[in-house]
Amino acid sequence: MPDASDLARQLARNAEGVCRHYLPQGRRQGRYWLIGDVEGTPGRSLFVRLTGPDAGKGAAGKWTDAATGKHGDLLDLIAANQRLVSLADTLDEARRFLALPPPEPKAFEPLSPVPTGSPEAAQRLWAISQPIQGTLAETYLRQRGLIDLRDCGSLRFHPNCWYRAAEDDSPGTPNAFPALIAAVRSDDGSLTGIHRTWLDANGSGKAPVATPRRAMGNLLGNGVRFGRAGSGLVAGEGIETILSLRRIMPTMPMIAGLSAGHLSALQIAPSLRRLYIARDNDPAGQHAADTLAERAIGAGIEPMMLIASLGDFNDDLQRLGRDEMRAAVRVQLAPEDAEQFIG
Repeated sequence: MPDASDLARQLARNAEGVCRHYLPQGRRQGRYWLIGDVEGTPGRSLFVRLTGPDAGKGAAGKWTDAATGKHGDLLDLIAANQRLVSLADTLDEARRFLALPPPEPKAFEPLSPVPTGSPEAAQRLWAISQPIQGTLAETYLRQRGLIDLRDCGSLRFHPNCWYRAAEDDSPGTPNAFPALIAAVRSDDGSLTGIHRTWLDANGSGKAPVATPRRAMGNLLGNGVRFGRAGSGLVAGEGIETILSLRRIMPTMPMIAGLSAGHLSALQIAPSLRRLYIARDNDPAGQHAADTLAERAIGAGIEPMMLIASLGDFNDDLQRLGRDEMRAAVRVQLAPEDAEQFIG
């Protein structure tokens, strides 16, 4: 039975047929199929190579969307076009297109146990979580004013994530809730842990438990990353704080340390020239920001504080609005960064 790479090659050999089936509003021009986007909107910004070798440079089936910079093979195209969230569903759809029989069921093999709270346990939870689009996690974030969740691959959703009751929880507290799952990664991109935010079943807020936020794995020095750090980076405590800043600077690399203590201990990438520190307006947040700034100076990096008008930047976004928040942040940036990331 063909695996994903075999299916991708078979699709590439029939690249024009794939395009005509999934992107019928497009048209062939030379060696390419032109269309507006992966959903099949008329246009010319996405182009699919129709001829070429099975793999490598210039391979048939490779596509690029010039408007977004996204690219991939025909399996990626089918997944995006059909809005499929799992590899298994994508492979099933590819087999249907190619008129191949379904795969034979595999015998169930239970996973060996791993230590509770370990990086291995975090990796397993991450693997069984799903993208946030269309989930209760997206509802929760949208209700906090976080409505633009593009390029948020560090966030996922689990519909029934185990919760160990704390001493302060009420008797009979359920042992599972829906949860927003965030990947904690090191500077090289390795997943070292995860952060869970348990949610109320209606998506209106966090679950009614004593500790609705918990992390596991190796957290020290690492964080939830949005983009790869280059010469500039924004670092803050909470995920919502960072997502709020992304509403006005969507292309600026950012990282959430998840707590004041972990913010102060973040790894500082050697490529950095300027580090923006999104400071929470409380004693712990101010101390963490000052500590991180001192470490940045010691590493030869210029630290600059981003100070919220209210308690934190999510408060600013919700209560002051995006335009007022943008204006307040713009004057705190270096002029060249304000021009590049806010405009």
